Amino acid sequence: MIQGYLKTLDGSPGVYRMLNAKGEVLYVGKARNLRARVTNYARPSGHSGRIAKMIFETTSMMFLTTRTETEALLLEQNLIKQLKPRYNVLLRDDKSFPNILIAKDHTFPQIKKHRGKKSEKGSYFGPFASAGAVARTLNQLQKVFLLRNCTDSMFDGRTRPCLQFQIKRCSAPCVAKITPEAYGTLVADAERFLQGKTTDVQANLATEMSKASDEMEFERAAALRDRIKALTHIQSSQGINPAGVAEADVVALHMDQGQACVQVFFIRANQSWGNRDFYPKTAGAEAPEIMEAFLAQFYDDKEPPRLVLLSHPVENEDLVQQLLSDRAGRRVEIAVPLRGEKAELMENAARNARESLARRLSESSTQNKLLEGLAEAFDLDAPPKRIEVYDNAHIQGSNAVGGMIVAGPEGFLKSQYRKFNIKSAAGANSDDFGMMKEVLTRRFERLIKEDPERKSDMWPDLLLIDGGAGQVSAVQSILSELGVEDVAMIGVAKGLDRDAGKEEFHRTGQRPMALKMNDPVLYFVQRLRDEAHRWANGAHVAKRAKAVSLTPLDDIPGIGAGRKKALLAHFGSAKAVSRAAVPDLMAVTGISESMAKTISDFFAGRS
Repeated sequence: MIQGYLKTLDGSPGVYRMLNAKGEVLYVGKARNLRARVTNYARPSGHSGRIAKMIFETTSMMFLTTRTETEALLLEQNLIKQLKPRYNVLLRDDKSFPNILIAKDHTFPQIKKHRGKKSEKGSYFGPFASAGAVARTLNQLQKVFLLRNCTDSMFDGRTRPCLQFQIKRCSAPCVAKITPEAYGTLVADAERFLQGKTTDVQANLATEMSKASDEMEFERAAALRDRIKALTHIQSSQGINPAGVAEADVVALHMDQGQACVQVFFIRANQSWGNRDFYPKTAGAEAPEIMEAFLAQFYDDKEPPRLVLLSHPVENEDLVQQLLSDRAGRRVEIAVPLRGEKAELMENAARNARESLARRLSESSTQNKLLEGLAEAFDLDAPPKRIEVYDNAHIQGSNAVGGMIVAGPEGFLKSQYRKFNIKSAAGANSDDFGMMKEVLTRRFERLIKEDPERKSDMWPDLLLIDGGAGQVSAVQSILSELGVEDVAMIGVAKGLDRDAGKEEFHRTGQRPMALKMNDPVLYFVQRLRDEAHRWANGAHVAKRAKAVSLTPLDDIPGIGAGRKKALLAHFGSAKAVSRAAVPDLMAVTGISESMAKTISDFFAGRS
């Protein structure tokens, strides 16, 4: 069958897809020369076990030619991300990385964490490996450079210094404790530090301290001394600070037992800004293919640094280097270091990858034993691969939210957690049965619509419901109405006195049961239930906090966040806005005569 396609192919670069009898895409690949690549697949022998199995399952192929080889690589990775073929290497964690932003849209710039598109005016520094790494760095920077972290609205509303000034983490520009020129110097110093020019910053601070001491300004000299100490602490606690590598990502791969860990260290401004580990689905691929797929997918929505250091070479180094250079808009170099400081960085990253994978394999083994124990305890056909746990949260029906968490052989799958804002009257009526019905109906109706043939791994094997026999019966009737009859379900109800450890488990058509107090499966179910409870409560708290900040201004057509902010800053409250005359409203920046009349008419209609 594959041989037959050779008649229609030439030596153009492009992308091919291999499909099985059901039309499912098994593999997406690129080729510098489509005819040559397909010729390799047409050979009867000489393939690895993975490729041989893939060829055996293939019943048809699809082809797309491209103008260049780089276009083929880009198209290949886009299709892999979209189709998630079984035999391709897949990067399963595509979260964005946070940056530090010094915003430049204010006389006194704010320093803060930023994630996402860099649309705000200012200086960006990053990426950092995690929000925690950014928080720690910001905490240290505030001690040294005394930059504000408050929002503009909070800044505009201050009449006296806040606690940050009292604990010497802000220079209080909000109440003119510092001039714009002096604050600008602090901003410049912070930017130089984040650019790696720490020696210059420290030398300047030492000079200022000496000058203040000579002029007998001892209080100012002591403050500068404290800032120098804080700066020294930052430098000593950063760990890896390579002198010869100003900007690089250090990418190390370790493989064991058919699984892989990729460890990425972020080096910016000669400083380590943290590391993150990834566990791509390898599908039995070798190291060069895994590394190439990882780089192409990892930098899909991230700007590559000038240098990417690798533990293993990639299959098509020139193509990957060209792809990353195109995405960065400048030259990006890929290298496998063999000696010197770069090799030491790689050795450290490789060790972390090895240790991280060993921990994951150990945790995976424990998780699999728990899933096997769960199947045995509740007479399931097999250990569940996907468990969905549901819970509701509200206060007397207000701000009702439903939560769903997901767990499986790899532990909690947080990227697949979901929140459901309760839209029906069940929320206002504090009807837990009604809320659960709404959540499950929405969840499974969407699942049936998107994947009626259950080809994806998004269908649960087991549902855990917070509740007893009544909840289980209600959920069973909901699923029956939707035609879902083969998903196992367990209701988890607190026992006597609602003590943890005395839980009763309810299943359709069976008597309630309990597990022994020291049973690991019991602890496992408790962790699942508690995680669902935490997730639903967090969603409820966030919704309640948002509701508290709402004002009547949110209901006025044409009033967005900017105009709302300007009105509140000018008048002090929504109530004062409601009493304002049209000429007074027009005095607010961004409020035209027609908008002022709209606001006035809106409040007149409510009185």
